[in-house]
Amino acid sequence: MPAPRGRSPSSRPRTRSTATSPRSGPRLTHRAVVLVLVLLVLVVSYASSLRAWLDQRQQIAETQAEITQTRREVADLEQEKRRWADDSYVEQQARARLAYVLPGETGYRVITEDGETVGGATEPGTGAEAPERAWYVTLWQTTRRAGREQ
Repeated sequence: MPAPRGRSPSSRPRTRSTATSPRSGPRLTHRAVVLVLVLLVLVVSYASSLRAWLDQRQQIAETQAEITQTRREVADLEQEKRRWADDSYVEQQARARLAYVLPGETGYRVITEDGETVGGATEPGTGAEAPERAWYVTLWQTTRRAGREQ
């Protein structure tokens, strides 16, 4: 039967066929693939930018902590400088560290049976010196330190 006039063959009612149509299931179009690729590029670029930003925030926090620590050290050193400007503090330190006595005073030290002094100041040149190390120990430590600084 021919199609009536005025109707196109595509306007006829469609019947379901039992065979599977070639368009069964979702398919990715070229536009979808391009969209996914663009989104991936954006995610990667923003992720790297976010990582750089987080690294910079961490560096800023570390630097601020260093600044705070340095300010504390400067304040401590200024306080110590003010103490050393006081003559009575200098006298106290000279008496304690160097066993100085004023004219007219009698200085004494308590010595044990072993010949060591009890309390008070130590003899000049003792106690504050670092023990001698073998040359190869010093060489190895400087080599390790140089390897870490690179």
